[in-house]
Amino acid sequence: MHKKHSNLLLKTAAIFGMIGAGIGGHMAGSYDYAFRAAHAHILVVGWLSLFSWAVYYRVFKPVSKKLAAAHVYTAIIGTIGLTSGMILDIFSLPQPLYFIVYIGGGVTLLVSFILFAVLALFMKHEG
Repeated sequence: MHKKHSNLLLKTAAIFGMIGAGIGGHMAGSYDYAFRAAHAHILVVGWLSLFSWAVYYRVFKPVSKKLAAAHVYTAIIGTIGLTSGMILDIFSLPQPLYFIVYIGGGVTLLVSFILFAVLALFMKHEG
């Protein structure tokens, strides 16, 4: 089960990596840095964190399959929400719309980090 989580996180991290690199290339070519905060979050949370968690699920057996599943899905949903909300803000959409997506994603991502901390504190090494 945890290899399934690893694969999902790895594929999602790859998508975020491509998006982040694409935004970085656009900013470099256009000299328009409006996306810099979203770009940084897409790469750090979307690529780096999701990739790191993919590796974690390859190395360690989670103490709880349900806790691991909750971690993985809150990580992906939270990352999508947080970064999408940041991008929606750039396009000057009504504040309540992007705020719900941004804050909802951020809170979901915070839950994911808490779940990961619990998993990491009680991890079992597969050997």
